[in-house]
Amino acid sequence: MISNMPILEAQDLCVDRSGLRFLNVPILKVFQGEVLSLIGPNGAGKSTLLLALCHLFRNFSGHILFKGMEVGNDITPFEYRRQISMVFQEPLLFNATVFDNVASGLRFRRLDKNRCKKIVLNTLDRFGIAHLSSRSARALSGGEAQRVSLARAFAVEPQIIFLDEPFSSLDAPTKDALIEDLERNLRDLKITTIFATHDRNEALRLSDRVIVINQGEIVQDGTPEEVMNYPCNEFVASFVGVETVLSGIVVKNEAGVLTVSVSGFHMEAVGDITIGCKVVLCIRPEDIILYPASQDTQSSARNTFTGIVTRVVPSNFYQKVYLNCGFPLVSYITNASARSLGITEGMELKASFKATSVHIIET
Repeated sequence: MISNMPILEAQDLCVDRSGLRFLNVPILKVFQGEVLSLIGPNGAGKSTLLLALCHLFRNFSGHILFKGMEVGNDITPFEYRRQISMVFQEPLLFNATVFDNVASGLRFRRLDKNRCKKIVLNTLDRFGIAHLSSRSARALSGGEAQRVSLARAFAVEPQIIFLDEPFSSLDAPTKDALIEDLERNLRDLKITTIFATHDRNEALRLSDRVIVINQGEIVQDGTPEEVMNYPCNEFVASFVGVETVLSGIVVKNEAGVLTVSVSGFHMEAVGDITIGCKVVLCIRPEDIILYPASQDTQSSARNTFTGIVTRVVPSNFYQKVYLNCGFPLVSYITNASARSLGITEGMELKASFKATSVHIIET
């Protein structure tokens, strides 16, 4: 269960380099037991924020509070760092066996030998690498090495674990298996976790809360559902997978149903915005239904448009279909449906979506 008391709090946290501000976070609270994901493009400031929160930067300004105690004032950075663990993008392992790597943090803490052995064996088992216990770290694959890094971080039973893009260099099957094990351990152990990633799917799967970062600043903070389905601006919308982002002007507002003029076409959305205001409409591709242009289909969807297929891009389990309806639309369709419709470039299709599927942002 997530506590309503913060275990970690940053106030007026800034990082400057060569006269440039790389990080500017006025306030950030992390609550006991939650999994918080920091998402954003490469260079957004995710790793910089993690390192500052870990107190691994010498030159930053602001205050970091751990359980209400200010690091560097009420407790020393060393005392604070003994309460946390960090896993980096590339595994940083000693030239030793897997067992010794996982045991290293416990030995630094001078834990009893028998107790240490019990914890290490249990943690190795949790991450599916007990059979690698005596193998040299130098003989491990990338996925195995990252499992060892995670096991070492979990073994010391930290109050907070920091993860900096730990899966970015792994192939898809290895990543999926490792995320599954991490998800299970986070659920079982309820360790407060701060997880930096540029992969929105990882954030969706693991997080209780998501923070979007861009150019060193927090852009949006909310639950995964809020951030993914109700982005606060065009940048967040494009980053979280909203493929269709359209500019328009509100021309009618009737009982909370808006009519928006987009490139001369009328589109309906749910909201309460004054007539004449400029807006941005965000439509997720999975909410757009495609069917043959000749088909006369009865639908509850308020928005139906005819368009020409301009591009079809295959993906793992679906096809991404680009349409020109006088304005651009992008839809996901299953491979089976794509074959059934015989979708090819240049063909005419109808696209429909509900007014409730349109997220509207006033600009």
